[in-house]
Amino acid sequence: MEKNYNFPDPAKAPANSPLAVGGDLSAQALLQAYNKGIFPWFLPGEPIYWWSPDPRAVLAPSEVRVQQSIKSALKKFEVRFDYDFENFLKICKSEREKREPTWLSENIVRAYLNLHRLGISHSVEVYDDGELAGGLYGQIFGKVFCGESMISLKTGASKVALIALCRALGPFNFLIDCQVMNDHLKFMGAKAMRRSEFLAKFNELKNQPSGFGEFKNLL
Repeated sequence: MEKNYNFPDPAKAPANSPLAVGGDLSAQALLQAYNKGIFPWFLPGEPIYWWSPDPRAVLAPSEVRVQQSIKSALKKFEVRFDYDFENFLKICKSEREKREPTWLSENIVRAYLNLHRLGISHSVEVYDDGELAGGLYGQIFGKVFCGESMISLKTGASKVALIALCRALGPFNFLIDCQVMNDHLKFMGAKAMRRSEFLAKFNELKNQPSGFGEFKNLL
């Protein structure tokens, strides 16, 4: 029997603080959270914090920036969708751990690998001569791609991944949820959207058919 996690109304959440604490990272919990526009974000040793920030960072695929300096990388790198999701997450975790404490814990890797097996989480992987150079991953709900994390092992790889994702999803009128704005996302064309506007847009798009079959076959 499905458990009801009773997440609070995200429209009434604090702008820059968690709206809930605790629970678990089961598929049921994650799906109920994402369905309301809520996502987990916490560091090792902390309880599970659930967020719905205001404003929300979003990217319309048609507005992604393809600067002149990245065009050589677009030609050089190879992009694959859902090619080796599990290995990609594990490399994201290990590489981030080299730099600083990361929310990509073993529990997170297991949780999103579970969502991948359910056909919900997806990876955009970038390769250079057959070696992983970077990429991103996230969840698809209807016509929304909920981005989780991106990484570059080689210069420009995460930008190539985001551009490839936008080019693939653009024809299907998707919205990319980038969660929290940072300088990199802003540089790539992401914009801040009021939470009320984001939730309305998300609720409109999440139940619409994606318009395609297998994500991995979009390339």
